[in-house]
Formats: sequence, structure tokens, C-alpha cells
Amino acid sequence: MALDQAQPVPTEPRQSIALDGAEALRLLGSVSYGRIVFTQHALPTVRPVNHVLDDGDIVIRTHERAALTSRTRQANGQGVVVAYEADVIDPDTHLGWSVVVTGYAHLVTDPQQLARYQELLRPWVGRAMDYAVRIRPDLVTGIRLAPADV
Repeated sequence: MALDQAQPVPTEPRQSIALDGAEALRLLGSVSYGRIVFTQHALPTVRPVNHVLDDGDIVIRTHERAALTSRTRQANGQGVVVAYEADVIDPDTHLGWSVVVTGYAHLVTDPQQLARYQELLRPWVGRAMDYAVRIRPDLVTGIRLAPADV
């Protein structure tokens, strides 16, 4: 099987270094986008989204018909288990970092908080994003891919 536009794989060895939770959240806060993972029809669903880190919580914007909006609304305040992943990995050197946060997602219902997030976080897509979802991290893990000490 031929790969389209495959990048050459560096031959130098790499090491995976575990990040502590504080460093992982700091790195996640240094980028503006990631991927949210949630369950839809009993199967995992992944969506790329932009985010803001607010006092340790991840906040994303959604719209009325979004699957995540519907799932969090159905949870009746209990929250929906989600994972959120962000990374920066250089395509040439394959060095960088990756962070995964697991926690509960809740709709932001307070009008003042919602207005604040609408100012802080501009969606990338050209549609009305009238909802916000806050993810409270319960588990934060991450790795740094670095050159191996040979």
C-alpha cells in the first residue's frame, strides 16, 4: 500500500517523558485548539475545536444542534464524561508534546459566564455558537517526545 505524501520518519531514537499535571495543563493552555472525545450512539466521537483554559477548566463553544450540546443537556447537570487532547508535534523531527484531559463536561448556564466566554473565545466556524461547555479535569496526563539520550 502506498502512502500519499508520506513524511520521512526520523531515524534517531526518541524518549517519552511523562509530564506532571501542572505542566500538562500549562502546555494545553499555550495552544488554542484540540480534539474533544465523547460518546455518541454508544461510539466514541472526536471533534476538533478551539478552546480557552479558564482557571484550570477547558471551555469550548458549541451550537444548538451540536451532538455535545445535546449530550450535556441530557445529563441534567451531572455532566458527561469526555476526553480532551491537544498536542504540538513537529512534523519533521517528531518532537513535541501531547496532553490528554479526562473529566466531566457541563453546559455553561450562567448568563454572565456565557457572555464572558463569548468574548474570550471566538469560534473558527462561521455559524452561531450560542452555547459553551466547560470541562473540569479529573485526570490530566501528558508526555513530551524528546531526543533519546544515546
